[in-house]
Amino acid sequence: MQGIAAWNDAITSLQLLQIDPHGFGGIWLKAPFGPVRERWLQALQNSSVKTVKLPGNIDLERLLGGIDLSTTLQTGQLHMQNGLLQQAHQGAVCISMAERFPSALVAPIAQAMDTQTIPALNVKSDAAPINTQFGVIALDESLEDDAPIGKALQERLGIWLDLKDLAPSDIQAMTVDALDSDSQAIEVQFSEAHLQQMQALLPKLQWTHDQALAMCATAQGLGIDSLRIPSLALRVACCHAALNLRTTVEDEDLEFAARRVLAPRATQWPSEQQEESAAEETREETREETSEEKAEQPPESEQDSEDAQPESPPSEPTAEDLQEMMVAAALASLPPGMLDTLMTQAGRSQGNTSGRSGQFKTGTQRGRPLPPRPGRPGGHSRLHVLATLRAAAPKQKLRGAKVQGRVAIRSEDFHVHRYQQHASSCLILALDASGSAALQRLAEAKGAVELLLQQSYARRDSVCIVAFRGAQAQLLLPMTRSLVRAKRAMTGLPGGGGTPLALALKMAYEQAAQLHRQGVTPILVMLSDGRANVTLQGLGGRAQAQADALQWSAQWRQTGHRSLWIDTSLQPDPQVQNLAHTMGGSYLPMPQVQAQRVAKAMDNLRQLAA
Repeated sequence: MQGIAAWNDAITSLQLLQIDPHGFGGIWLKAPFGPVRERWLQALQNSSVKTVKLPGNIDLERLLGGIDLSTTLQTGQLHMQNGLLQQAHQGAVCISMAERFPSALVAPIAQAMDTQTIPALNVKSDAAPINTQFGVIALDESLEDDAPIGKALQERLGIWLDLKDLAPSDIQAMTVDALDSDSQAIEVQFSEAHLQQMQALLPKLQWTHDQALAMCATAQGLGIDSLRIPSLALRVACCHAALNLRTTVEDEDLEFAARRVLAPRATQWPSEQQEESAAEETREETREETSEEKAEQPPESEQDSEDAQPESPPSEPTAEDLQEMMVAAALASLPPGMLDTLMTQAGRSQGNTSGRSGQFKTGTQRGRPLPPRPGRPGGHSRLHVLATLRAAAPKQKLRGAKVQGRVAIRSEDFHVHRYQQHASSCLILALDASGSAALQRLAEAKGAVELLLQQSYARRDSVCIVAFRGAQAQLLLPMTRSLVRAKRAMTGLPGGGGTPLALALKMAYEQAAQLHRQGVTPILVMLSDGRANVTLQGLGGRAQAQADALQWSAQWRQTGHRSLWIDTSLQPDPQVQNLAHTMGGSYLPMPQVQAQRVAKAMDNLRQLAA
């Protein structure tokens, strides 16, 4: 049933896109190449949305408009061409394999979506910008090991659709009635009169103050820290109301917006304390209103006369009621097992730069091609011929080029190739081998490391293990991909003794610095209850040991690398949460350590984009 609901929302999103192609930004469709995605794209093709496709190898001038190089070289005179973003005015641009779309091209697309204009790439500096309004359909084919689309596009696309787990058989039964018998494609196109009626109704729709307050409170409870997202959700709700020819925004419209805009962006479960406090405030307000009504009650004679009058209609739902409804709709759409995934996602404002596939490296020899840059060829730098000709074409009249078919090139026109590579990443696992539960923790950590190393070779990932107990921390296993070596290193590790947490953080920091110098991206995972009782000098003292641990946690934060703290305490410890926050990482309570959960949490940390 959840798959059918997701497909219904996917078709409804296409209908909303016809009503308002650019108002809510667009659609992020996460689905691999297959029958389900092809069925959705056929429905898009049958709709009335003007769609312009953006190939992955497009250049900046073809995107924004600029010099028509081939015509300029053939005629010897400067010719300009319209960009694809200008051609998509009042429509949408469709980006195939959006997860691989160059970030240098995402930036001008995001700027054009915000300003609704594109700069005129002309030789005249005083040329006016070109007005354009368009939405974006981002087709994301990334798997679990791949990075998703850029965050600039993520934030600007209102509706997120995830059809990865949807099988063709799930949609076959429900789409038979909607199929066109000739093309076997879903017919979602509206008649011209019907579409004009919905588009004329959309500007008249306006959300209420309570609806806006409830939408913002729901976004805050789900851990969404951008004000752009509630605005997009309210716009989607208005479009959904126009789709159903309603003159006001109803609860059904808000539920759809919460399910398709807020729920996919959730980074945390709503706090129970916040819900209880909101409910208590609501009860207090109800009591105050009741007392005021009793104080203002008219005499009994007036009450008797009022009893004969018809009852007043039921009151409108409050902001708290709307928030509770939208939270329930958002949580119901989340797939099972999402709790650990949300809790292990690091904060987006922490400034972390490392991800599961390592940091990006730019070079001039191999890797994924990047837009060329001005430079002189030589050594490892190779001349980019087309970019050089584009730079020289507008200057031919100034250089007095008289022979047709020849281009006068100067040194300032030279452009060279650039490439981008992924650096390998290393997961530094810091194991707490102290205390009575050390044997169980080490056994489960061993199983988690084995699960990770089974897939490390394909991802170019490696593992480094730091164990700490007693009065010292030791490098149990240097960076390796060998499963046999990891098993052998963890077999004879003894447990028990004190907890030198500061020494472990210091050693992890030193290992991370060494790995970073080698071009490897470090990721730290702490598996401990955080009860430090050994100082940096190897002496006892909980207060000083905790202060040393906080110092080195802050030191790790300065590196900007990702981290995850798995709390093995019987109950979530605020002191450990403070350490994880000081490190700038994620916090995951796990009283009963399980190899599968530990491995899944580490894998979720890898899957965060750089």
